[in-house]
Amino acid sequence: MGYKNNNTGYREGLLENRAVIKKGLYAIIPHDGLVNNSIPGFENVRISILGSAALGGSFNDYIAEFLEGGKNELGFGGEGLETFVYVISGRLKVSDGKEEHILTDGGYAYFPVNELMYFENGQTEMTEAFLYQRRYEAIDGHEAYKVVGNKADLEPIEYEGMSDVLLWDFLPTDDFGFDMNIHILEFQPGASHGYVETHYQEHGAYLLSGQGMYNLDNEWYPVEKGDYIFMGRYSLQCAYAVGRDEPLAYVYSKDANRNPQL
Repeated sequence: MGYKNNNTGYREGLLENRAVIKKGLYAIIPHDGLVNNSIPGFENVRISILGSAALGGSFNDYIAEFLEGGKNELGFGGEGLETFVYVISGRLKVSDGKEEHILTDGGYAYFPVNELMYFENGQTEMTEAFLYQRRYEAIDGHEAYKVVGNKADLEPIEYEGMSDVLLWDFLPTDDFGFDMNIHILEFQPGASHGYVETHYQEHGAYLLSGQGMYNLDNEWYPVEKGDYIFMGRYSLQCAYAVGRDEPLAYVYSKDANRNPQL
């Protein structure tokens, strides 16, 4: 039930939900149950907070629907924060206050620390976008820079040599100026990770298409388009793509290029 799946009012049957919350370890948050949040700066925008420090992450994730006239003129981000936006569908104007970029389906933008993002829906129809912000971890001699692009212009990588699992990297992977990255991982039906992953890095993932079975800390859960998955540090994780019609694909974040602080 909720605004994201256009299903409000009394349901037929018992109150139930697929959401799973294990704070600090992992979480699955489906569309069913999402509430519309009010966040300063966002006007004519339906937005839900997904990942956050309260869940155990070092970042904030949001799913936003920019309605006609939807915008943010106050600025997304802030002092010490880096930001990222990925347009799932529609047309979004993104600006740093000086230069404007038009992002359409698959478009993305990364703004480095202390550079605010300003948004405006570039069409009368709704534009849907995935938003991310994180406190930047600086190191001497390196700094990040603005990156703007579109998934359609990138060459996918066969993930660990598997032709039915493709990876798109949105930010440089070999530049220590960047302390994180955003990717899309896509599994054809029947494909999977090659092994159960266990690692320090954490993820926030928004499912763009398909269905799957996801292993989180050795518990298997069904997932589908529209679900959000938080994966905490050292939480075991892997997935199988199921279904017949479309690949399981998700956009996700990963902290990178830093030594854990003591």
